Amino acid sequence: MFSYGTLRQENVQQALYGRKVETTDDVLEGWRLDWVEITDPEVIAASGSDRHPILRKGDAQDRVIGAYLQLTDEELATTDAYEVEDYSRILIKLASGVEAFVYVAS
Repeated sequence: MFSYGTLRQENVQQALYGRKVETTDDVLEGWRLDWVEITDPEVIAASGSDRHPILRKGDAQDRVIGAYLQLTDEELATTDAYEVEDYSRILIKLASGVEAFVYVAS
């Protein structure tokens, strides 16, 4: 999973997975960051914020810095439940060549 926002926070990882997740820094090219207001109280409680970053398709020169998280299938399902309707999960290729899931604007 490529994360550019709250999934990189240790407190969110602990709340969702019960552990700190191994991460590797990486970059996603061709996308840009925007913001979305979150109204789900459980997501706000886990992240500590009602404003989360969200990815939108950008230009070729756009780059988003983040990290690749090593998740189990069960943790991926937990992440799907955490992400609100504003996000959709897609498969992308990172600058390193690693293929990963990422949540983008629906």
